[in-house]
Parts: sequence; structure tokens; C-alpha cells
Amino acid sequence: MQQKGLSELADFLGQPRRIVITTHHKPDGDAIGSSLGLYNALMQLGHQVQVITPNDYGESLQWMEGNETVVEYEAEPAKATAFIQAAELIACLDFNDLKRINEMGEVVKASPAKTLLIDHHLDPPGFEDFTFHHTGASSTCELVYDFLHHMGWGDTVNRAVASCLYTGIMTDTGSFRFPSTTPKVHRVVADLIDKGADNGFIHQAVFDQMGENVLRFLGHCFTHKLKVLPDYKTAYITVSAAELDAYGIQTGETEGLVNYALNLKGMKFAALIIDRSKLVKMSFRSKGQVPANEFAKTWFEGGGHRNAAGGQSQLTLEATEARFLEALTTFKDHILSL
Repeated sequence: MQQKGLSELADFLGQPRRIVITTHHKPDGDAIGSSLGLYNALMQLGHQVQVITPNDYGESLQWMEGNETVVEYEAEPAKATAFIQAAELIACLDFNDLKRINEMGEVVKASPAKTLLIDHHLDPPGFEDFTFHHTGASSTCELVYDFLHHMGWGDTVNRAVASCLYTGIMTDTGSFRFPSTTPKVHRVVADLIDKGADNGFIHQAVFDQMGENVLRFLGHCFTHKLKVLPDYKTAYITVSAAELDAYGIQTGETEGLVNYALNLKGMKFAALIIDRSKLVKMSFRSKGQVPANEFAKTWFEGGGHRNAAGGQSQLTLEATEARFLEALTTFKDHILSL
């Protein structure tokens, strides 16, 4: 656990402040859950709080309390910039490098506001004034829960906060099946349920609202786009921009697709390679000690956790796939030996 300046932060927040909360590009359940969880807690303490995301996120995450107040930087850059410039504190959640919030990173860097980092990813660059960081945490939502209690604000964990934080812990632990699901995680989750988080409703809201087009898209991917490399214990899926358009796939609707490739018997490494028009985005998953984050960092300008990482490529989809296959030849020993 790395902590910095929290007593100073407590003094600073002893009076109402203008606070912006932001999270990474293409926010997932942990990003939105932690952001809105902290938002709902700080609002109870009398602060003026605004959540700003770099861009949009899936409909399955838009039910949480406070969602209607979120500003998307890509959609409303002037409005978002004005909030950032007026902020006294900017809380950066679930990312550790300002490059992860795209163009908004430069606006945050130029802001006179103090910055707070709450995150569980490896190697934070240290741009922040206040730190609450732990790579051993299951999720940033778990860390927000710890942060609120550490600061003496545990009483703010009401139904709304608990529901948001439960969401991020649930999604980042793979519905409590990943190794990051420690005994402590279960204790935290039990408390969140005690505080009003409806676990059955939340799981249904996040996972059980799939449109027919998405189900047909998944069938297309499994039938036509899944490639299995037994000699590398690797499976991967490529998706073109045209395929996304043909099936009407929206933001967030490819979330979890890479896990299906990893679920294949005998596989230890999996990738999802998607042409997002501006960039080719990549998700990597692995089992055991296979370092997906090292693969992403070495070959695709990325990073993340050992078993869950992401990257990107400015090449075409076809050229990115070729580079991925080239990278696998150098990574093969890691996959087969670990």
C-alpha cells in the first residue's frame, strides 16, 4: 500500500471544495463504479463534485446514481474543460498515467488543482499530490471503500455508494472468480450488501441486458473470427470496424469478449484485437503467472495487470495481427513455461 499526503488532504477537504473526478478512456465497471461511488460519498460531505469521463461508456453501467450528471469530455469539451479549470481537487481513479485520459490529460496537467490518485495498477508515474495506491487490491472500488474508511468517512457508504462500489468489485474480479478475490474482498462485499447493494439486481443490470444484435455478433466472432494456436496455448479474436458497424455494436458491448477465448481448454493467453477506426485497440488476458502486462508494454504501448492488460496499435488491423503473431514467437517461452 502506498499512501501520500492523506492527513494534508483531510485538512484540505475540511471545508467545501470544487472537486472533479475522472477515470480512464473507455470506462469499465470499476472505472464508473469507483467514480460514482466517490461522487456520492463526497456529495454527502458538502462538496461540489463533477464526474468527467474521457468518452462514453456502455448502457449497462448507466443505472448508477449520479450517472445523469456525468460529463463526457469528447462530447462536451468546453464544458468539461471549464469544470477542470475551476476545480480545487481532481481525483484520478483507476488509471495511473495522464495518457490514459487522452486529450483531457493535457487539460488536467495544466489545471492549478491539487490531484488525488486512487488506483491499483502497476508503476504509477507520480504526477499526483495525494496517493492511495495498492497493486494488491482487487479493484479501484475496493480502494475507494478503504479510502473512505481511512479518511473517517465510512458513514457515507449508503445504498448508492455501496451499489457503485459493488459493481466495480464484481466486474474487476470476474464475478468473484479471479485470484484477486481475497477473503477481504468477500468481507467488503458483505458490508456493501449490508449497506444496501442489491447483488442480484446489479449482476442483472450489468450482465443480463444483452441485445439480440450483440448475441448475434458474439456468434459471428465465435464462428468466423476466433483463431486458436495450440502450439502457443493462445487464442485470439480480431474484429474490423465494418463488423462493429454491421452489427450495431456500441461502446461497452465488446466487454468480456476476450475472456471467451481464454476460457478454451488448454489456453493460457488470449487477445481481442479491434479496429476502432482511429486506433486498433487490444485486450489481453492470461492465466497463472503469464505476464499479459509485459506483453502489452513491450509490443503495444500498453500495460495493466499480470492477467489483464490492454494495448493499442496505429497500424492497420491486418498489420497489427501480423505484429501480434510476431510478438507471440518471442513470448512463447513465457506462455509455455509459466
